[in-house]
This record gives sequence, structure tokens and C-alpha cells, in this order.
Amino acid sequence: MNSTMRSIVWTYALFASVTISAGARAEEPVPSRPPIDKCVWEKLADKAIGLAAWAQRCDFGFRQIHFEFVGNALAIKYSDGGAPDPLVEMFDIQPGETAEAAMRRLFLEKTDKAVNARCVLAPYTEGTVPAGVKRYTFSPDAAYAKELKAQADPDEVPEPPCGDWGEMPDSIQYFEVPAGEGHKLLFVRVGQDEPLFDEQTLRVLP
Repeated sequence: MNSTMRSIVWTYALFASVTISAGARAEEPVPSRPPIDKCVWEKLADKAIGLAAWAQRCDFGFRQIHFEFVGNALAIKYSDGGAPDPLVEMFDIQPGETAEAAMRRLFLEKTDKAVNARCVLAPYTEGTVPAGVKRYTFSPDAAYAKELKAQADPDEVPEPPCGDWGEMPDSIQYFEVPAGEGHKLLFVRVGQDEPLFDEQTLRVLP
């Protein structure tokens, strides 16, 4: 191979390397929205839990807010509050188990028998769902929903019909199956307002 050919090959190899590096950087998610006033985004990751997330660190003077990993969860911590409050929990999908079966297993473990048999797994489609991600909730079955509707008081916010791990009448929460992952799932508590963590860019670490 002459010097001219070697130069051409080297140039192409260098270009390919730069392209691959740029592509890898492009795959790294960035926050899907600006931070709120007095807050800044920071990237958090914990290999032991296996989760990476963007969360806001805030300083309102009288109160500071930050996120930290606790147990199996990403939790919010208030300077004038108590213990960190888990908002995104990570769970294992057991060997040979589908994500749907794992969600049903967790729901049955965490929900009173009086209601868990009357609730069904359903896709959660509210808001924007990132590409490849699947979201689910547990909702009353047809007979249970009819019964609840007949008992409803229009002046009161009802109790969660399927317990603390199902759909909520006044806030947002759901199970999430991350894109391209077959061994983990998340339970995400968004709340009533736009959360201080970025629910659109949660990422399970390899």
C-alpha cells in the first residue's frame, strides 16, 4: 500500500471514529424541558440500583430540594422535611417472567386482596410516551368501575380504586417498561404537577 492510499484509509478510519463517537454521545438523553426557576438539572446515576436520571437541584432560600438514590429508588429530599420520598422505584423481572407478569406479581403483593382481584392491567397512554417505552396502570374492571360510578360523590375526590399501586384519581403514576430492556421495570410517581425529575428520560443501566 503506497503512502497516498494509506493516507486515504487513515482519513476514512478517523472519520468513522468521529462519527461513531458523535453517535454514542447523541444517544445520551438530555433533559426534555428547561428547569424551573431557582433550579438546575443534574444527571444522577447509580450502578447498584441500575438507574440513570435527570433531576433538578433547587434552592428557594427557605427550602432546598435535591434527589438521591435510596434503596431501590430515586427519591426527593426536602431540606425542611423528613426522610427522602421515593418517586421512581426499580424492580427486577424474574427469569422466565414477562414484564406484564412481573407487574401483576408486584401489584398482587402490594395491594389488598379485596380490590386486587377487581383490577386489571391496562396501557397508560396519557401524555407523551417516549419511543420504545411502555407504560401501564391497574384500573377497575368493568363491573367494579360501574359500581364505583354509582357510588361516586361529585363533590369529593375518591379513594384510589385499586390501591396505592394502581391508577390515582388526582395524580399521575404508572409502571414503566424501559425501551430495549428485558430485566427491569419501574414504578413512577409523577404526582399532580410537572415533576422535578425528568420522567421522559429515565434510563436503565446495562
